[in-house]
Amino acid sequence: MEFHFEKPAGFTFTPGQAGDFTLDKPPETDAEGNKRSFSLAGAPYEPDLIIATRMRDTAFKRSLKIIPLGTELTLDAPWGELVLHDDTSIPAVFLTGGIGITPVRSIVLQATHDKADRELVLFYSNHRPEDAAFLEELELAQSENPNFSLIATMTLDSAKPWHGETGVIDKAMLLKHLGDITTPIYYISGPPGMVSAMQKMLGEAGVTSSNIRAEEFSGY
Repeated sequence: MEFHFEKPAGFTFTPGQAGDFTLDKPPETDAEGNKRSFSLAGAPYEPDLIIATRMRDTAFKRSLKIIPLGTELTLDAPWGELVLHDDTSIPAVFLTGGIGITPVRSIVLQATHDKADRELVLFYSNHRPEDAAFLEELELAQSENPNFSLIATMTLDSAKPWHGETGVIDKAMLLKHLGDITTPIYYISGPPGMVSAMQKMLGEAGVTSSNIRAEEFSGY
């Protein structure tokens, strides 16, 4: 589900950053508490603050789903280092799975809005097209931004037709679409298992650790 919040006056952030959202008077609570960290999926130019999450069966998420419009929350933001590097001549490559797409959406849409002159390449893995959050928006961004390439890949069969890549993101897929895989700066976001696997794969492919940024999305 995607949730929109009124942006506080004067609030600014860099695409890729995150925030802590606290429900002050939730309808229910449990041992996991009333605070969660979410990447800001909205781009800075968009009027709302946007987050998106998989709806696990927790008190926080049940409460977030049913609280009425106009409910106030406490926001501690922005923070986070999953932001684009300064040298625009070095390509940025995103290796992302599932709801790990949220910070990448912010980065890609802002760059497209700004007509930024820097190369962005997104490898986006999901089980099926219908599971892929923001896929249509990212496809539209690719059509509007000549510097952005989307390589979406699906790991399971679907009733919907799919003509893109299939299988997990691996060295062969990177070589197919990038050629030189040691030059870019890599940004990895997704479930811990995927993040670990991507870090290992990049290391074995000769990418230095200084060219890898990572953010895990646990428990989502």
